[in-house]
Amino acid sequence: MRETPDEIRRLQALLDASLSRSTAHLRSIISSDRTLTAEQLTGVLTGMCTLALSTVTAKGEPRISGVDGHFLHGMWHFGTARGAAKARHLAARPAVSAAHMRGEELGVFTHGTAEILNPLDGEPAADWPELLAYFRDFYGADAFDWDNDVVYYRLHPQWMAVFASDPARFGAKPDPE
Repeated sequence: MRETPDEIRRLQALLDASLSRSTAHLRSIISSDRTLTAEQLTGVLTGMCTLALSTVTAKGEPRISGVDGHFLHGMWHFGTARGAAKARHLAARPAVSAAHMRGEELGVFTHGTAEILNPLDGEPAADWPELLAYFRDFYGADAFDWDNDVVYYRLHPQWMAVFASDPARFGAKPDPE
């Protein structure tokens, strides 16, 4: 868990606001006894989590692909090859949706905007050195030409919901009612 108390508070506010403005149908599935708090979620989403990432083509057609997702500081971070179709899509249309699912037990669903962290031209994100150190440690310092081969993104969530069929399996205590 790399989140600060302020990041945990912001994530919890996002989770609460997202669910409150969701449909009655979704709220009937994701209830207080079938979700995780922000603190619990950050304890569960450690290391690499496979994401189904959805982008949009220039014709408005959806495209979905898998990426390595890392939940750091309360947000998803992911990378791809600079020449990948998803990199072109995100450069032109940064709106993105991501889902991380573990069978029927856990689902984390996020909609937001992707920020490029290490552009070829221009300044990298202020925290890129810290993130790059994390990625090099995770994948190996020589896994890629980190400057030219891969592009990394941060998904700034505008909506996020978490389903946990049995929160106790993830270390969550039942909601006292």
